[in-house]
Amino acid sequence: MIAQAPAIAAIGTPRHHYVAFAVMVALAVLAQGPLGIYPVFLAKVLCFALFALAFNLLIGYVGLLSFGHAAFWGSAAYASAHAAAKWGLPPELCILFAAFVAAALGAVIGGFAIRRQGIYFAMITLAFAQMIFFIALQAKFTGGEDGLQIPTNYRRVAFGFLNLRDNATLFWFVLGIFLIGFLVIYRVIHSPFGQVLKAIRENQPRAISLGYHVDRYKLVAFVLSAALAGLAGGTKVFVTGSAALTDVNWPMSGEVVLMALLGGMGTIFGPVAGAVVLITIEEFLAERAGAWVSVIQGGIFVLCVLAFRRGIVGELARLIKKPL
Repeated sequence: MIAQAPAIAAIGTPRHHYVAFAVMVALAVLAQGPLGIYPVFLAKVLCFALFALAFNLLIGYVGLLSFGHAAFWGSAAYASAHAAAKWGLPPELCILFAAFVAAALGAVIGGFAIRRQGIYFAMITLAFAQMIFFIALQAKFTGGEDGLQIPTNYRRVAFGFLNLRDNATLFWFVLGIFLIGFLVIYRVIHSPFGQVLKAIRENQPRAISLGYHVDRYKLVAFVLSAALAGLAGGTKVFVTGSAALTDVNWPMSGEVVLMALLGGMGTIFGPVAGAVVLITIEEFLAERAGAWVSVIQGGIFVLCVLAFRRGIVGELARLIKKPL
C-alpha cells in the first residue's frame, strides 16, 4: 500500500474544465479539418503536448524539477523504432513497448533521484540523461549518429485496420493517444493520490507528519511521468519516421521545461498551450531564422520569467478567477 494515513477526498470536475476540454478538442479537429493545417505537423504538436503534460505532472504537482526528461522521451523513441524496424511489431505494440521501457528507466532513475531535493534532484536526472545520450551515441543497436529509421516496407497499420501512411488517419491515431494520456493525468491529479502529491509539493514535512510515505508517492509520480513521456516519444516515431540523437540530448529536456513554463506550470491545460506555441514558432522560424531560433526561444523564456510567471493559461486562469 502506498499510504497508511487519513484519506484525502478527490475533487469533482469543475464545469469550466469540461468547457476547456471541449474547446481544446474542437480546436484540434478544426485545425485538421476546415483550417487545413498539415496533419503531420498537428500530430507532432500533440506528441510534444503529451510530453509537456508528463513533465508538468512532476514539476507542477509534485514540485520536482527534472532536467533529464529527454532520457524517457528519447529512449522510448529508440525502443519504438527498434521494435518496428527489427521486430516488425505493429505500431500499437511498439508504442506500448516504448512506454514500458521509459517506465522501467524511470523506476531506476527515480529510485536514485528522489532521495535528493531541489537542485541536487535536477542534477541527478541530468546526469542520468547524459548517460543515456552517450549510450545512444555509442551503441550499435541505436544506429549511433545516424539514429534509427522505420523502413519504407514496414506495414504501418495499427489495430489491424488503421493505415498510418495516410496523414489524416495518423492524426486521429495520435489525437486518440494524446487524449488518453491527458485524461489519465487529469484523473491522477484530481484523485486522492493527486491531492497527496500537492500536499508534498506545498509542505513535505507536514505530509510526513501525517503519516504519508512521501518517497513512495514521489517515485510513483516519477515513474508515471516517465511512462507518459515515453508514450509520447514512442508515438512521435510514427510521425517523424525516425529516432535520432536530438530526441535524447539535453536540449530536449530544456524544451519541455520551456513548454511547461510558457503554458503555465501547475495547470492541466498550460503545457498543451505551451507546446502549441513553441513548436509552431520552431516550425515557422526554422527556415527563416536558422540558428537564431534558439536565441528567440531564450528570449521567450526570459520574457515569461519576468512578465508572465504564471504562463499563458496561468494568466488566463487569473483573469477568469478559475483554475485551469
